[in-house]
Amino acid sequence: MQGDAQRDGGAHATRAAGAPAPRLPGFDLPHVMPPMVSRSPGAGDGMDPADDALLRQTQRLLSTSLTFAGGPVEVAERLRVALLQAHPSLMAALPGGPATRTAQLARALTWLVHHLDRPPVLVEGTGRLGAALAACEIEPGRMHLVGAALAEAMRAGMAPGQWRQDFDLAWRSTWQHVYEWISHGAARAAYDPPVWDATVVMHERRRPDLAVVRLRPELPMPFRPGQFARIQVPELPAIWRPYSLAGAPRRDDLVELHVRAKTTSGVSAALVYRTNVGDRVRLSRAEGAMTLPDEPGRNLLMIAGDTGVAPLKALLTELADTGDPRSAVLFWGVRDLGELYDIDEIAETARAARRATVVPVVSEGDPGPYASGLVTDAVAAYGEWSDHEVYLAGPPLMLTATSLALQQLGVAPERIHHDAPE
Repeated sequence: MQGDAQRDGGAHATRAAGAPAPRLPGFDLPHVMPPMVSRSPGAGDGMDPADDALLRQTQRLLSTSLTFAGGPVEVAERLRVALLQAHPSLMAALPGGPATRTAQLARALTWLVHHLDRPPVLVEGTGRLGAALAACEIEPGRMHLVGAALAEAMRAGMAPGQWRQDFDLAWRSTWQHVYEWISHGAARAAYDPPVWDATVVMHERRRPDLAVVRLRPELPMPFRPGQFARIQVPELPAIWRPYSLAGAPRRDDLVELHVRAKTTSGVSAALVYRTNVGDRVRLSRAEGAMTLPDEPGRNLLMIAGDTGVAPLKALLTELADTGDPRSAVLFWGVRDLGELYDIDEIAETARAARRATVVPVVSEGDPGPYASGLVTDAVAAYGEWSDHEVYLAGPPLMLTATSLALQQLGVAPERIHHDAPE
């Protein structure tokens, strides 16, 4: 706990130039959780009542100054712009565009102020943030400038004379602790892989047995189009099942899943039949190497079966978002017209790309305006593919059959990319 000298000086105490900001109570050991000691009557979190009062005083200073500075969204936007100018690679490592990054920063500021009086929660939360930032390849050392940029973002939103010394002292001392715990979380991520909590923000049943689900991770979650992540639902905490990610990390922080339930039990069934907007799930670190090469090269052939269209939709989105000049043709093989559950969005994505085409192939019944027959026959009839990079996604039998058919068409095995079935 802090000594009497600090309590006597309070948040209005003057500080010698260059002197470190004072320590807040409950955060003295950066390598363990804050100790929970015997609670005195009226103590809110197990600390000495005087220390608890100091924390609440600091919390009030943060809240008041944030309001004076225009609120969390305005402060977050100024902070984003300042960081973009000072260290563009730092912001570029975060998912989403400018609006998404501002929203992420605003949520972080709001969460910080609301939880400052609960040291264990704050320590755990900022540690998880450090692990998430490490997954984004942001080293804690690159974040030294954030504290100064935050103070400037606060000052810039206030009328002349409103920025006070106690505001400055409260933010500096708070950032000192936040930075320490972010650093600790980043170090821990090396041996304890991070997990992201996420909230369901959209759930649409596109077929009786299939849903498109969009999730918003609470912390920045990096992934490349074409990758997959493992999902855990609350009713089955011991099971993690892999799903391809169809989101657009250059645009926003949403993760999109295409989930088909073959039974009424299991993770897929829970996501399709028993999940609603506002529910929470957990995601593992993104995996998989079915991503576009960094440098444009060969043109692309993509072949999907059923919900295997999800990662290929993500690749088309990446082509559109980057203005990639490569040609891309996506064949989507389905049994009947009813299985083209996402054709409108995928066609719109292809139109946004410079040179992309979508070819649905219906194997049974009326094909409507689309090709009919087996998808491999349609691929063979469409053109010559030996000089293309090929991406496959779908059921295991489809992957095997399509890969063999492509090799018979002259495509080298090393040009055929798909994730190993699980």
